[in-house]
Amino acid sequence: MDILAIVERIGEAPSAALFGLMTGVIFGVAAQRSAFCLRASTVEFARGSLGPRMAVWLLCFSTALVWVQGAELGGLMRSDEARMMAVTGSYSGAIIGGLIFGAGMVLARGCPGRLLVLAATGNLRSVVSGLIFAVLAQMSLHGWLSPLRDTLAALWITEGGRNVNLISAAGLPDHAGLLLGVGFAAVALWMARRNRISFRKLFFGAGVGFAVAVGWVLTFGLSQVSFDPVTIESITFTGPSANTLMFFLERPALLHFDIGLVPGVFLGSFLAAWVTRELKFQGFEKEVDMRKAMIGAALMGFGGMLAGGCSIGAGVTGASIFAGTMWLALVSMWIGGIATDYLIDQPKGAAKPV
Repeated sequence: MDILAIVERIGEAPSAALFGLMTGVIFGVAAQRSAFCLRASTVEFARGSLGPRMAVWLLCFSTALVWVQGAELGGLMRSDEARMMAVTGSYSGAIIGGLIFGAGMVLARGCPGRLLVLAATGNLRSVVSGLIFAVLAQMSLHGWLSPLRDTLAALWITEGGRNVNLISAAGLPDHAGLLLGVGFAAVALWMARRNRISFRKLFFGAGVGFAVAVGWVLTFGLSQVSFDPVTIESITFTGPSANTLMFFLERPALLHFDIGLVPGVFLGSFLAAWVTRELKFQGFEKEVDMRKAMIGAALMGFGGMLAGGCSIGAGVTGASIFAGTMWLALVSMWIGGIATDYLIDQPKGAAKPV
């Protein structure tokens, strides 16, 4: 792809939005067909099973590591210039925000990426939860909750004005990240074979990780040819959901990667569901389900913004470049999700994860 030619033809801001749209469509199709979701895999693990949801999540995670680390070794991107790495990280934000987010995704029965995918297929429960998530994320970014977020994030921060690169901090060679990704992929494929997961689902599960790499490579390429500074980023849903919401509420509205990403995911998911005839309106079954979903969405909005990313943004995108606080946030999300399922859902004999 000739990024320079695209920029010269349509401009820098529209190019950024276009690349967000392209990345989002790939993610949307892959996530819809693979049923990728951190919440589902967390609940599965909490109930003592290394089942198909866990295998798909680990495959996505590992392929993101492989693709992104491979792209960096090949000179297609530089993670040290990424926004997640170039700013001060917050250990306290990662821990507290990750725990809150993990609890929220279990209550809401889906992480933000999964909610967006389901909303595109006609799930009205996900539409309501997704809107609440976006509003709380915006409140945590610039609104009434931003002072609390800033206070909690400032409790324990990284030194030197930058995040921690775990590969460099451990003194490992540059290719260590790629090897680690290959190792995780081997475990994921073993789990997939054990659970008799079809090649099609594995292909699309790996596609989610590939979409993360696409976002990194495209925004890095754009930064190399643009006159104005360009943020090097990839898929996350906390900030982009808040920014997309405000894009449609404010004027003048500015185009950038986030503005293309969220509609792209929605479009990709819708097209995948339409082709496979899986479009279907669904709502809340019980009042208690709606109450839990609303509370969970609110927790994810604040927790994700405090942690520096959602289950995708921190748990896959940030982890793929080995940003230290993002790995810490991912572990905290797992702990928060497992604890919430154990304390709230398991005693009541909740249904298996969906």
